[in-house]
Amino acid sequence: MAIPKVCGIETEYGILVRGADSNPISASSLLINAYLAAHRKVGWDFEDEHPGSDARGFSVDDLLAPSVETHLVNAVLTNGARYYVDHAHPEISTPECRTAREALLFDRAAEEIVWASMQAATRLLPDGAEILCHKNNSDGKGNSYGCHENYLVAREVPFGRIVQQITPHFVTRQVVVGAGKVGCELPGVSANEVPFQISQRADFFEEEVGLETTLKRPIVNTRDEPHCDPSKYRRLHVIVGDANMSETATLVKLGATSILLAMIEDDVLTDEFTIASPVSAIRQISHDPTLQRTVLLRDGRRVTALEVQWGLLEAAQRYERSHGLEAVGDEVGREVLALWEQMLGGLERDPDSVAHQVDWVAKRRVVQAYAERHGAGADDARLKALDLQYHDLRADKCLARRVGLDVLTTPEDVAYAMTHPPTTTRAYFRGRCLAKWPGEIVAANWDSLVFDVGRDPLRRVPMMEPLRGTAESVARLIDESDTPAELLARLGA
Repeated sequence: MAIPKVCGIETEYGILVRGADSNPISASSLLINAYLAAHRKVGWDFEDEHPGSDARGFSVDDLLAPSVETHLVNAVLTNGARYYVDHAHPEISTPECRTAREALLFDRAAEEIVWASMQAATRLLPDGAEILCHKNNSDGKGNSYGCHENYLVAREVPFGRIVQQITPHFVTRQVVVGAGKVGCELPGVSANEVPFQISQRADFFEEEVGLETTLKRPIVNTRDEPHCDPSKYRRLHVIVGDANMSETATLVKLGATSILLAMIEDDVLTDEFTIASPVSAIRQISHDPTLQRTVLLRDGRRVTALEVQWGLLEAAQRYERSHGLEAVGDEVGREVLALWEQMLGGLERDPDSVAHQVDWVAKRRVVQAYAERHGAGADDARLKALDLQYHDLRADKCLARRVGLDVLTTPEDVAYAMTHPPTTTRAYFRGRCLAKWPGEIVAANWDSLVFDVGRDPLRRVPMMEPLRGTAESVARLIDESDTPAELLARLGA
């Protein structure tokens, strides 16, 4: 039986400073510190960070540069999220969420945290200067930054089977959840050859399987860093997705992948769509917004990305009937299947009919309309500016907020999620403790909190089970404890 698909999103945001000298690293630090100055936070604990552990059975920790510069700002928020400088970008990792719906809410909260950070940081800059952030994946100069997903998977499932069976989805799901992009950044490919493509990230993948996330990016990442009991779980770290502005796309991206991973755990997903050359296929699909291009399967058939997605959806619908969707949350799972089917049906009949759900379709309509109205050619810089403005996190500038995308969250829920953790995972324990005793928590990470309880040595509280530490199990203990020492005594009892 598939285990619950606890999930989350890590988003790196594009950043620039207008009207003042600054580099991306210092700008990112200023941005985050400006927000933290008015909010409770605790520093990150790097004790359990092992980014070089590979699911194929080896470790290259000593060979890799640190994936996160430990001397830069790196904090845990009261909603259970992590907010930090990753390389040259601000990044927010959402708290662990029990369902894709919950993860969507905290992804939206992350956007609002960055927007609040922009406002706070700009007040610290000279008059006329401002910090701008974009929820996109490319700076247009050959550099890409990620929007990564994480899913809890049973350790007992052979990693090779996960790779084999999830790769067709990772290669083709972009037709549903791609963010769209003006032009192409492959060397030697002109804007006239690829004036618009489906995915922002597709050009940057060079391998089928591997450990890297910034160079020689693989379609399936092998990082084996579960942040929980390694004998029972692994964390599938997914780097192949775009950062979505469409809430529907975010929900389906997380939900469909969760369902397919549950199917792999239950050994009911077949290999009928094994792609012969995934790296070339992911680019071929992205470069064809007509959705007509076919890719070669290992068995010799040629199929479109839509055909692969329809096949996976139909398999998921059969799985719902035979096994149920408890692993992803029954109600959320049914919602995801319905939206997935709506989006595929619309893309097949008339892509413009799903412009309210699919980012790349919504963006393409804006770009095409502008190009026709102003006679702009494929390499016109104004079209790239429109592309960037689609992802602008300033509420009054963001094009994505003006194109009629469906909204699945409420402003009230998003505002609450900015400071309060989900109730359904261990993030609740982390967030509540940080809110109640920020001065007594020395450090925190995904699987532990370190308390200073006075004269005694520092006390590390392990949190190796993602579904323990929920509101149901610890809310009353936290409410009734006046000090961390009292809480730890109650937990021990």
